[in-house]
Amino acid sequence: MIQTDLWPRVQPLLRQAERPSRYIGGEWGAAGRADGASFAFCMVYPDTYELGQPNQAVRILVNAVAKMDGVAAERAYLPAPDMADAMRAAGVPLFSLESCAPLAEFDVVGITLPHELAATNVLEALDLAGIPLRAAERAQDDPIVIAGGPCAMNPEPYAPFFDAISIGEGEEAVPELVETVRRMRAEGAPRADIVRALAGVAGTYVPSLYDVVGEREAQERGAYAHPVEDGVAPVVVRRVFEGFSEADAWEPCIVPYVEAVHDRLNVEVLRGCARGCRFCQAGMMYRPVRERSADNIVSAVVRGLEQTGYDEVSLTSLSTTDHSQIEEVLTRLNAACAGRGVRISVPSQRLDSFGVKMAGLVAGQKKGGLTFAPEAGTQRLRDIINKNVREDDLFSAIDAACAAGWRRCKLYFMIGLPGETDDDVLGIADLADRAYARMKEATPPEQRGALAMNVSVGVFVPKAQTPFQWDGQISSDEALRRVGLLRSAVRHRAVRVSYHDPQASFVEAVMSRGGRACADLVEAAWRGGARFDAWTELFNEEAWRCAAEQTGIDPEAIAEASYEPGHIMPWSHISAGVSQEYLMRERARAERGQTTVDCTFDACTACGVCPASQVRNELAQPRTQEVV
Repeated sequence: MIQTDLWPRVQPLLRQAERPSRYIGGEWGAAGRADGASFAFCMVYPDTYELGQPNQAVRILVNAVAKMDGVAAERAYLPAPDMADAMRAAGVPLFSLESCAPLAEFDVVGITLPHELAATNVLEALDLAGIPLRAAERAQDDPIVIAGGPCAMNPEPYAPFFDAISIGEGEEAVPELVETVRRMRAEGAPRADIVRALAGVAGTYVPSLYDVVGEREAQERGAYAHPVEDGVAPVVVRRVFEGFSEADAWEPCIVPYVEAVHDRLNVEVLRGCARGCRFCQAGMMYRPVRERSADNIVSAVVRGLEQTGYDEVSLTSLSTTDHSQIEEVLTRLNAACAGRGVRISVPSQRLDSFGVKMAGLVAGQKKGGLTFAPEAGTQRLRDIINKNVREDDLFSAIDAACAAGWRRCKLYFMIGLPGETDDDVLGIADLADRAYARMKEATPPEQRGALAMNVSVGVFVPKAQTPFQWDGQISSDEALRRVGLLRSAVRHRAVRVSYHDPQASFVEAVMSRGGRACADLVEAAWRGGARFDAWTELFNEEAWRCAAEQTGIDPEAIAEASYEPGHIMPWSHISAGVSQEYLMRERARAERGQTTVDCTFDACTACGVCPASQVRNELAQPRTQEVV
């Protein structure tokens, strides 16, 4: 609902914009600015509407703040380059969708950090909004700008751009931050006092309250960042939403006018994963595992379908087929949706939990494509990364899928993992070829023409808060060599290999591992034209290279350097709850090729999360390793 005078200035731009429905708001399920709201919060996704609209974090946080009395909660997305340029030329600032209000007029602006390649988009959004890029440059009446999301596990490359960064889960934390700002602004408190008070909200990192030291001093003192005032926590521990399991799985959502990525009803069925893949940041930062009950999930899906009209439901989590009641959930949902043309999908299937029954339950009569992630081509390397699946699991899953009518399969692998050799790369080709042959064997001859096997290869990016955080990334040239080795070794022409741009992965690694000085690199890259770096056609490698020269920063040294486990990294003052002792122990087990069990199926692995968060695994019923 348009309630500002900005709309008449936006309207003429829409006539020339690609996909103008990205910018008009008023979608089904959207609300206008709350009547009587005297305080306003806007949640920003730093990419286009199609990518940001399905984002569950944005939806959850906007809904959480909207429940506060007297607070308006709205959304904003980064305009595509054509619209952004037109807005700058016309002097139109970045605006919210609900009320077409300039972002700079909001009291609090939240920006999620979904992945490392969104860094320059953060600056693009701030600049387009007319908000000073750096927190130190903002005036009393400028919005308080906060951040959160996966990249907050190493907040340092983003630190100068934010007043505060929320570490961990935000359902409770973000409303507390908003309320703190509202209360102190009502009292007339200076901006510096407001920002200082945000550090008192559990799980909140306020960069301006920490000094950063050099490499040698950091190793001597055990941290790069140190509080400059008494009472400021030397280590900020990730916030965990204690009420997740009991919270209603139905989150009111918006049905967009324009087709979005993942344009379906998304229902989060569990949070956390204890499989313990040693490269996986999400598996470390979302612990402990918390499952919602079958009753909660089924009720949420039924209500969501009624209120949105979607014909596809995705049961989202890091490992949905691990849910202890997944068979019951899928059985009940298929019965509830029978005859309605609704597809029930599970994003990525665990190889060791995908059997004949699961294949029949997933997606009902609509068979799209299945995605499995062996990650590595040999068992030796899968043991190093603690993947804990065997090739027999893959072949059994393919047999089950083909018997149930599936004809398309995607396999995801990584190259450059610690300990990888050329034999491991060749193992990817061999495994993919044999997997395709297995698909042919399991498919009736008259249907084999529909078979498709796609192999997607990503470059390993060392992530903060993981056992492999001390391991460097392979160079871009080496990544291309290994990709070439893989592609030349694939025998079946029907096996198609695609790979992620190594240069983009290189920037990811720099942002994942860099310290606070990398903020200068990000700003220089943005000023040099870098934006939408996650878009292959828009990635501007030259802007990043020029930025490195201008700032004197050696990005290769950041991305490719390897350290002994225990070396102090730039994010040592941030804790995901997983102890450093556990990460070091897991890195040592990787060296020996030893695997570690999943504590939701077996014994506690002493990762440290439960004591740190005072939340334990919450399962709907005991889990078993039985494949259904």
